[in-house]
Amino acid sequence: AAGPFDERAVAVLMAPLNMDDVEVKPDGQLYLPEIKFRRILNTAFRPGGWSLVPRGPHTITAKSVSREYALYCLGRYVSQARGEQAYFNSEGVSMATEGCRSKALVRCCKDLGIASELWDPAWLDTHRATIAEKVVAASYSGARKVIWKRKDRPL
Repeated sequence: AAGPFDERAVAVLMAPLNMDDVEVKPDGQLYLPEIKFRRILNTAFRPGGWSLVPRGPHTITAKSVSREYALYCLGRYVSQARGEQAYFNSEGVSMATEGCRSKALVRCCKDLGIASELWDPAWLDTHRATIAEKVVAASYSGARKVIWKRKDRPL
């Protein structure tokens, strides 16, 4: 690395999470949608100031797609990660390639400190209880299951 990014960029990258942006998966996992990572990068480095560059071809199996990507900010290498995404039929491959790219971006952003709270078990336990709750939901088949959801949103 040539040195740290400027103070303005660092303040954007390291800013505490806005809890209104945090989502909850049915298994209780808290996450920040991929678009939020893009917006943070655009705010820190401006549109065109960062790029996610493929580092090889897609690996496509019968059920998933994966690919290695590198994140560059202001022309500097920042991180590299593999993204992967499952798909269920051949028509889903193009969507899976985009999902693969998004997952790699989120993983690369960890090295910039973006949303680092989401990898801190103590923070997760405290904030899951604050914004999420378990509810009983019925599937299309009528089976009942306990899932997590945000407290401020309908099921």
